[in-house]
Amino acid sequence: MAYTINAAECTACGSCEAECPNEAICLKKGVYWIDPAKCKECEGTYDTPHCADLCPVGACVPLAA
Repeated sequence: MAYTINAAECTACGSCEAECPNEAICLKKGVYWIDPAKCKECEGTYDTPHCADLCPVGACVPLAA
């Protein structure tokens, strides 16, 4: 499963983009977006999805199946 960013919650602070080990996060139309094909939930790098740990407003959430 991958993570996604809830656009309604995202403040575009940028704390997640530089920290993503898979370079899955980018800015599009003023909001950050996670490419689900690249998101590996930080497996092998962090114990938990790092974007979710870093997000100050809780906008990084698991992608609904």
